[in-house]
Amino acid sequence: MQKIKVLIVDDSALVRQMLSEMLSSHPQIEVVGSANDPYMARDMIKQLHPDVLTLDIEMPKMDGISFLKNLMRLHPLPVVMVSTLTEHGAEVTLQALELGAIDFVTKPKINLVQTFEQYTQEICAKVLMASKVTRGTLERQYARFSSNLQSRPKVERLEPAPSVSEKYDADIILKKSTTLRPSRRGEKVIAIGASTGGTEAIKEVLMRLPASTPPIVISQHIPAAFSRPFAQRMDSVSELTVHEAKDNQPLLQGHVYIAPGDKHLLIEPVGGKYVCRLNDGPPVNRHKPSVDVMFRSVAQNVGSNAIGVILTGMGADGAKGLKEIQEMGAPTIAQDQKTSVVWGMPGEAVKLEAADQILPLDKIAHKILNLVNK
Repeated sequence: MQKIKVLIVDDSALVRQMLSEMLSSHPQIEVVGSANDPYMARDMIKQLHPDVLTLDIEMPKMDGISFLKNLMRLHPLPVVMVSTLTEHGAEVTLQALELGAIDFVTKPKINLVQTFEQYTQEICAKVLMASKVTRGTLERQYARFSSNLQSRPKVERLEPAPSVSEKYDADIILKKSTTLRPSRRGEKVIAIGASTGGTEAIKEVLMRLPASTPPIVISQHIPAAFSRPFAQRMDSVSELTVHEAKDNQPLLQGHVYIAPGDKHLLIEPVGGKYVCRLNDGPPVNRHKPSVDVMFRSVAQNVGSNAIGVILTGMGADGAKGLKEIQEMGAPTIAQDQKTSVVWGMPGEAVKLEAADQILPLDKIAHKILNLVNK
């Protein structure tokens, strides 16, 4: 089997060494070189023809964002960003993901001894996943970015939170039940789940929805440092009011509630209205927030008044939960394979026959509005 060729671009010799050691430990990955600045990387790309780049954000001579913009315009390649978990790091990483980077990992720490194996698994998995993204997908992402630049404020993308070793299902947070506890008001609630590529997909859906839309709850696999900047960016490009969800926050028409990056988001009826419930339990499907957890709470508390939507993402989180929403008599939608960066989560939902509709990204908002107005 031909190995995936990776070029590491980072100004830190120590980080280059650590990433090289981690990636080279995988039998399907070959590190073909490392560059300490974008100019060296440009020459090495021409010489070595890598399949995937890992790219640092802050480098001398040319910053990672400027380099990425030129790369995606002239020679699109799958890129995994190496980011710092700071407010500035979040903002810049979101911009990189909007430009077309597939995913990101946090910058490895020198005292990584206890989590070295977990970090190695994460970066190898993301590089392997990135290698499967086609040039056409990258070109479509950059074309959307260029189009949005001309008409709307900038808004960015971010991606999955790191996985953990133990794997629980949604039962650890909320037991499955077929007993419906609907709000007395019977309001509709739209539930959206996503992972890799999901922030851009979420943006494309929210931008097309009017302020009269019923409340929307979203679980996107994302680190805690990134969920608030993500919500703020979604708020800036949408007619809807977008929040990072807070515990006991009531769901209102025209508002969107994004799960914090370190909490599960559940929905409960209280006093004739729906409210957000944040849960600090263990990760489910190795994610926190988990789409399955949110979907299950929506299925059990909103029932047939819900609309379930699963977008692009790696893995299977949300597929079973979407099936539970469907089993309660609510309509369900999955993003199609062609427009998904990674057809993992929606693909698993389709395998379970959990999706009533399989639609391209640009048709999903219109379908949601049709279902709302039924």
